[in-house]
Amino acid sequence: MGMIKSTETSLDDQAMIASAERALGDIATIRDEVSKVIFGQESVVENTLLAVLAGGHALLVGVPGLAKTKLVTTLGAVLGLGANRVQFTPDLMPSDILGSEVMDQDESGRRSFRFVKGPVFAQLLMADEINRASPRTQSALLQSMQEYHVTIAGQRYDLPAPFHVLATQNPLEQEGTYPLPEAQLDRFLLQVDVDYPELADERRILLETTGLNEATPHAVIDAERLIEIQTLIRQMPVSDGVVDAILSLVRSARPGQGNASTDKHVAWGPGPRAGQAMMLCARARALYEGRLAPSLDDVHALAEPVLQHRMALTFSARAEGMSVRDVIAGLVKQSRT
Repeated sequence: MGMIKSTETSLDDQAMIASAERALGDIATIRDEVSKVIFGQESVVENTLLAVLAGGHALLVGVPGLAKTKLVTTLGAVLGLGANRVQFTPDLMPSDILGSEVMDQDESGRRSFRFVKGPVFAQLLMADEINRASPRTQSALLQSMQEYHVTIAGQRYDLPAPFHVLATQNPLEQEGTYPLPEAQLDRFLLQVDVDYPELADERRILLETTGLNEATPHAVIDAERLIEIQTLIRQMPVSDGVVDAILSLVRSARPGQGNASTDKHVAWGPGPRAGQAMMLCARARALYEGRLAPSLDDVHALAEPVLQHRMALTFSARAEGMSVRDVIAGLVKQSRT
C-alpha cells in the first residue's frame, strides 16, 4: 500500500510542477507584453501584477502623471479582463459606483423597478484618485472589495470573477482629499509606491510616446486562465522556514511584542491579514521570478508593500522625521541577522 501512495504523491508533484511551469511561461509572456507599453518601473509592474496573481487588490500611490492609470489599463488588456474606470471626486455617490434602481413603465402603465449595474461590475475596476471621494462612497467600494457582492434595496448582486480593484492615490496632502480609513487600507493586499522614472526610461517615454505610432498591448491570457493561475498559487507549498519568517516579521512590527524599536516608534501594527497577504504574494513572487517555491528573499522584498499601509508611527517617531519605510527596513535588517 505504501508503494502505491508514494507513486501517487510523485504523480501529484509532477502534475503540480508541470502546471507551475506552464504558469511560469504565461507570466513571462505577460511581463514581456506589459514592458512594450510601460517602460521601466519594474518593481511597480511586478508588485501590481503580484497583487492580481495573488487574487487581491492593490493601491498605487504616486504623484499625478506617472502612468498609474496607463499601467492599470495595460494590465486589463494583457490579462484579458473586462475593465471599468471610475474617476473619484468629492461629489461621487455610492450609486455612481454600485448602480441604482430605476423605474420602468410598460405599455399598460404598470411600473416596476429595474437594477442598472454600476461600473463596479467589472473584472478589473480602476478607482482613480480614490482619496478624493467622501468616506461614504469609499465604504461602498469597501463592501464590494471584501465581500465580492453588492446589496441594493435588500437584493444581493454578485460581482464578476475574478474581481480586482486597482486604486490610485496621490500622496500629496492636497485640498479635498479624505484619507482612507485603516480598515479600507487593510483590504488592499499591497501598497505599490510609484516613483519618478529612471533617466533612460524617461528618454524612451519621450521618444516613443510622442510620435504617431504608440504600442498597444494585446491579451496574453484570459480571465479563466488567470483564475487557474490564482488557484495554483494557493496550492504552492510554503516551507516552515518561510512561514516562520513571515510570522516573526509581521509580529515584530506590532508594539507590545518585545521589539524595543517597534515599541518606541509604532503606534499600531499590522493584523493577521498582513501575514495572509505575505503568504499569497510570496508564492506569486516566486513564480514571477521563475521559481517553484517561495524563499526568505520573497518575504524581505515584500515587507514594504505588504506592511507599510497596515501600520502607523507614533507622534514622536513622526516628529523625528522617521517614515514607516525606515521602520520596516530596520525590521527586515533585524530578521536577516
